[in-house]
Amino acid sequence: MQSISDPSLKRYTIAGLIFVLITGTLAHFAYEWSGCNRLLGLFFPVSESTWEHMKLVFFPLLLYSLFMTHKLKDSYPCIRCSLMCGIITGTFLIPVIFYTYSGILGRNYMFLDIATFTVSVIAAFAVIYRLTGKCTYNGKCIPLVTVLLTITVAVMFAGFVVFTYAPPQLGIFEKPAETTAGSFKSLFFNYS
Repeated sequence: MQSISDPSLKRYTIAGLIFVLITGTLAHFAYEWSGCNRLLGLFFPVSESTWEHMKLVFFPLLLYSLFMTHKLKDSYPCIRCSLMCGIITGTFLIPVIFYTYSGILGRNYMFLDIATFTVSVIAAFAVIYRLTGKCTYNGKCIPLVTVLLTITVAVMFAGFVVFTYAPPQLGIFEKPAETTAGSFKSLFFNYS
């Protein structure tokens, strides 16, 4: 197992950060650019809802995680767990930051939405980098933790696929302008 100061971990972390920032940004427009292709809509945002914007972190980071796991699994046995923790952290920071700032300010602002995405990606890779370099259980992730993280990421994946075209009647699945912006109630209740 390498140390956290290993240049390959830093290099792949920085490359991943750049990859996810670029692909996540492009993903914001991919559905529209595709002529609203329903298959692509499963992986790219189909609306301006907070839920759909969580895809901007989830899918690019999931894709990069496959690459990073392949490259670093021998040197860092905990890489899979670290990557799944990063995926979960980055994805869920989108609604946490969005609803916090828009609740405080009473509305959302595009530049803060962009900052929310950027901070979420940076936080995801910070988690990945720190956890990867700090393996504990005999150089491997604890098996139960691995199972729980895998189930969580799989449920998130399924949720994005299922709720893209059949969203529940909850505020997080609607455009922020259609709900009471930033209100905790708007996260869970439909005001239409």
